[in-house]
Amino acid sequence: MTWVKICGMTNLEDALAAVDAGADAVGFVFYEKSPRYVTVESAREICSKLPDEIEKVGVFVDAGCEQIRAIVFDAHLTAVQLHGGRSSESFYQDARPAIECVGSPRVIGLTAASDLSGASGIGIPERVRQRLFAVLVDHQTNGARGGTGERFDWQASREMIIGLSLMLPVIVAGGLNASNVKTAIEMFTPFGVDIVSGVEVSPGKKDPDKVRAFVQAVREYDRRAG
Repeated sequence: MTWVKICGMTNLEDALAAVDAGADAVGFVFYEKSPRYVTVESAREICSKLPDEIEKVGVFVDAGCEQIRAIVFDAHLTAVQLHGGRSSESFYQDARPAIECVGSPRVIGLTAASDLSGASGIGIPERVRQRLFAVLVDHQTNGARGGTGERFDWQASREMIIGLSLMLPVIVAGGLNASNVKTAIEMFTPFGVDIVSGVEVSPGKKDPDKVRAFVQAVREYDRRAG
C-alpha cells in the first residue's frame, strides 16, 4: 500500500482531517521563513492528540543535528525530513546511528529530480543510504525545494527514479493532487507520495475535502493494482 504523507500541518483540525482521511503521516515545518511554519509547542500539542500509528514527521531546513534532535524530542516526532545543504551535511557527516544523531531512526533525505543522474542516483554513499528511511524526490524552482506546487518532468525522470528506488524507498512530491496522483504512482511505483499545496485553501490551511479526495485516489489505485 502506498504511504501517504500530508505535510505543512499548522493546526489540530487539519491533522485530524488527514488522519480521518486515512493518511499514514503528517508533516510539520520547523522553518521560520515558511508560511507553514509551526512552533515546537504547537507541534507537540498536535502530536499528543494523534494516534500512535501516525508518523509525525519534522521537516528541517538548514538545521544542525543538535537542533533537530532537540525538536524531535520536544515535539514527540517520529521521523525527520532533511531540507537544505546544512541539514543534509550535518547528518551525512555524523557517523552515529540516526537515533543518536537526530533523535529518530526514520530519516528522509531530499533530492531535486533535476539532480538525478542515471545509475549514480543522488551520489549518497552506501554508509549514508543505510541510515536513511527513504528519499523524497521533489521539484526545484529558483533554488526552492518543496511546497512550490509545481511538478518536475515526470517522463524525463522516470527511469532514474525507478533506478533510485532499487537503492532506497522513494517518496514522490511536487505538484501532486487528487487528479494526477494515480498517474504518478503508475509511472514511478514509489514507496510513498507527499503533498502540501495540492490540498490547501491557503499556505498552512488544509481543505479537508481535497485531503480526503487525495487519499481516496491513492487507495483506489492501490486496490485496483492489488
